[in-house]
Amino acid sequence: MNWDQELIGLIGGVVLLLIIASVLTRFLLAKADGEGAKNTLLNVKARTQAWWGMVVIFTLAILIGKTGTLLLFGLMSFMALREFITLTPTRPGDHRTLFWVFFVITPLHYWYLLTDWYGMFSIFIPVYAFLFVPMRSALSGDCERFLERTAKIQWGLMICVYAVSHAPALLLLEIKDYAGQNAKLLFWFVVIVEISDVLQYIWGKTCGKHKIAPLVSPNKTWEGLIGGGVCTVLIGTALWWVTPFSPLRAAGMSALVVIMGFLGGLVMSAIKRDRGVKDWGQTIAGHGGVMDRIDSLSFAAPIFFHVTRYCL
Repeated sequence: MNWDQELIGLIGGVVLLLIIASVLTRFLLAKADGEGAKNTLLNVKARTQAWWGMVVIFTLAILIGKTGTLLLFGLMSFMALREFITLTPTRPGDHRTLFWVFFVITPLHYWYLLTDWYGMFSIFIPVYAFLFVPMRSALSGDCERFLERTAKIQWGLMICVYAVSHAPALLLLEIKDYAGQNAKLLFWFVVIVEISDVLQYIWGKTCGKHKIAPLVSPNKTWEGLIGGGVCTVLIGTALWWVTPFSPLRAAGMSALVVIMGFLGGLVMSAIKRDRGVKDWGQTIAGHGGVMDRIDSLSFAAPIFFHVTRYCL
């Protein structure tokens, strides 16, 4: 992995933003009067503290190189899939299928990335694993809610493993005049996804009045989406120099990430609402579960990967 000055500068900028956010949040907490304002700032503080840990881990993974990055995302997929299956319980007849899903299919899928086997990476889960899951479950002889059970497992594989893996798959792309620099594109993508979430949250809490889908996610507002989205696009455009995009393309790709990330978060909120829970888990303090942090990424990554692959 090419550890160049631009990548160091990008990581340094993120660290600087976290320092500013930490100091500013502490200052505002000391001045806050209302209970609502304090609760919002405490939430922001918890998110910032959690982000410190995630930035350190993500930076170390990139420093190690491609193998470290794939191990990190593979672990994230494993933990997210565990949360997904736990929240959408199956039956004992699916246990052997789940063994294959967790300990064979998921590692094998990331192995195809490690070995640059794009053909198998692109079809292994949506074709072979998709067909294998119901076949293996059928062999157990348990027909109760069979379609529902197999659909849960297939959905978990597609969202938590296949979709998420398209983020580190950016390291595979052969981009003209950008050889050896794909780590910067991956870091840029992750930063844009997560900054979009944070800015939409802040704008929604401070200015949000018109709810987009109140029965699905009451905290998502048009003000949050538009305000946070515009700010994210401006940041993504300002950082065009670390990407293979022109400023105009960087703006367009940032907007694409914002929209897909928002819709991904909305879909995963609908699942949580259906299951009657607030978070996917409690793995990350202040952030809920792993899936709570990568729900936007899981929907944005495949679209971003393929648009980048076909446009550059």
